[in-house]
Amino acid sequence: MRILLAEDDELLGSGLRAGLDQRGFQVDWVRDGIAAERELLSAQHQAAVLDIGLPRQDGLAVLKTVRARGIDTPVLVLTARDAVAQRIEGLNLGADDYVVKPVDLDELAARLHALVRRAHGKTQTLLQVREVIMDSSARQVTRAGEAISLSTREFDLLQALLLNAGRVLSREQLEQHLYRWGHEVESNTIEVHIHHLRRKMGAGLIDTVRGVGYIVMPTSTV
Repeated sequence: MRILLAEDDELLGSGLRAGLDQRGFQVDWVRDGIAAERELLSAQHQAAVLDIGLPRQDGLAVLKTVRARGIDTPVLVLTARDAVAQRIEGLNLGADDYVVKPVDLDELAARLHALVRRAHGKTQTLLQVREVIMDSSARQVTRAGEAISLSTREFDLLQALLLNAGRVLSREQLEQHLYRWGHEVESNTIEVHIHHLRRKMGAGLIDTVRGVGYIVMPTSTV
């Protein structure tokens, strides 16, 4: 899952990125409000962690602008413990959740997973499509009750397809989900991951829509 982190404090930002990396997130990190607004307007992230006190443009102004432009990326704001008024203002401007500093990384990860699930109309902790069950927090997958071992990229790719069950995702959309800035992506990388997933999950789970992309149907088409 690819997320945007907007935090100007170097120590906190590096700690959050490292901790979220360890929990399976792909983190793009920006350090000011102008950069945060630009990246949010690109709508390439599944969620964003937005500090309120950013330089050049504060987080509330960023939030107001992106919501006014119709960007619905889930946003979790970071606030100080005593900043109740800021939290209320942030929620009124369109923030989806908030976390108080200092940040507990397990709580932050859980809240991000919940935000992304709700953005896709999923309220349960587990994602289930047909006989496949995914626990995003524990990063575990079973098929017909059997545990399936997936690489990090395979898990993230399958997660994107399950969250969007019934919707075709293009190769470019899947690349955006899997890779943060600075990663060179070979032209056939997604196809290779799809091949490995089909071998592990069964050939009937992921369908190819020729010239468009890939889809997992909520019910079997066979």
